[in-house]
Amino acid sequence: MTELHLNPQELEQTLQSFGAMQEELNYQQAQKSLRDLVRNLELRPQEQQGLEQDLAQLSNLLEKLEQAVVQIAAFGMVGRGKSSVLNALMGRPVFAAGPVHGVTQSPQTVHWPLSAGCQEATLAAWGNAQIQLIDTPGIDEVNGEAREAIARAVAEQTDLILFVVSGDISQVEYQALSQLREIGKPMLLVFNKIDQYPAADRQLIYETIRDQRVRELLSPEEIVMVAAHPLQTEAIQTSTGQWQRRQCRGPAQVVDLRLKILEILEREGKSLVALNALLGADQINTKVIQQKMRLRETLANQIIHRAVVTKAVALALNPVTALDLFSGAVIDVAMILALSRLYQIPMTQRAAVALLQKIGVSMGGVSASEVLANLGLSSLKGLLGLTVPVTAGVTLGPYLAIAVSQASVAGVASYAIGQVTKTYLANGAAWGPEGPKTTVTQILASLDEASVLRRLRGELRMKIRLALTPQTGSPGFPQKVG
Repeated sequence: MTELHLNPQELEQTLQSFGAMQEELNYQQAQKSLRDLVRNLELRPQEQQGLEQDLAQLSNLLEKLEQAVVQIAAFGMVGRGKSSVLNALMGRPVFAAGPVHGVTQSPQTVHWPLSAGCQEATLAAWGNAQIQLIDTPGIDEVNGEAREAIARAVAEQTDLILFVVSGDISQVEYQALSQLREIGKPMLLVFNKIDQYPAADRQLIYETIRDQRVRELLSPEEIVMVAAHPLQTEAIQTSTGQWQRRQCRGPAQVVDLRLKILEILEREGKSLVALNALLGADQINTKVIQQKMRLRETLANQIIHRAVVTKAVALALNPVTALDLFSGAVIDVAMILALSRLYQIPMTQRAAVALLQKIGVSMGGVSASEVLANLGLSSLKGLLGLTVPVTAGVTLGPYLAIAVSQASVAGVASYAIGQVTKTYLANGAAWGPEGPKTTVTQILASLDEASVLRRLRGELRMKIRLALTPQTGSPGFPQKVG
């Protein structure tokens, strides 16, 4: 058997190769997951209302993965040189920068070619990756709550955060840094304007930041010193032959920052982009699902209420016991089918009947009460209904009282059936680990029966009186049901 011998360098290359393969597989899996998520949203037009921005963001996340886009965003207080740092990385003035408070009013995004500002550079693992630099408003601007919200939204989407300071960290900066750290994105603390400090002071500030200010938030490797727009002194000779000193802008000192960014992206960039895209998509998907379920619950409650009133009125006006029971079951089945269409769960009429039977068995006492009330009250209601025309409406009052009582019992039972069905369908046509009996019992215990009865009786009296006026004939053969 031949043994495989690898020297340390070959072993390191082999491990890197396996790591790159795994990273690529993870990236492709993230693309597939995001495509499936977008494809399976299945939102109705009314369910998309108010979610237009979130859905657009979801499409942007998918496009970002498909095109291998890496986003790097700069944050910091006004005057710390965020825009200047990004301009230095670009090698030319692209982002607005200046002494005016709050020059950057909204996030600005620019494509960053790796060759900008220095020698050609590539990311071996990325191929044709697109890198974007994003400038954000200052975190301490006047009326800055909205801008802070925008900055946080940008931070949640971005893949690498540059937090720019220009000296020892203030309390405001520390709080902002802590909040951004909680988002969980890789971060570099960029100590800018080091050219404005003597070497000893600069080192002291750096050590204070490293050892005292951000020790709990960042490692020393995540702190980089730069001079994005340095001042330098040069000697010039005047027309009179005298020498004078003047200050001018020198070349940017951002090589260490650039190398650190490339190191992070080369080492873990693809995994970061994939993970960030999935996390962002998951947040949006959760919001979309919550919106969808809220709207569907509202529509489901409307379907249930219409079915309850329809069933209650039909039973109140029908004096034939057998027809009472049959028509009530038909309306319940129709309600179940309407709810299944709302929740986009295909269901045949036979399946709806089977579900109604299972719910009826699980409801036990409520279902039995409905049957007994129908059997007993239907007979008495039928006798009184036949006498309404003969007595010139004298027996209408007793008939109405009995009809409302019977209809109320049936209505409460139908309401319970509707609520159980809604819960079952919203759970993906599943009862959950506790089974149908426990689920139904919990729902019945949470129902406010008195409230349902009050609402029902108010509607029923009006509709039944309208249907039982002398012009409509006997209650057994109404010509109009409201």
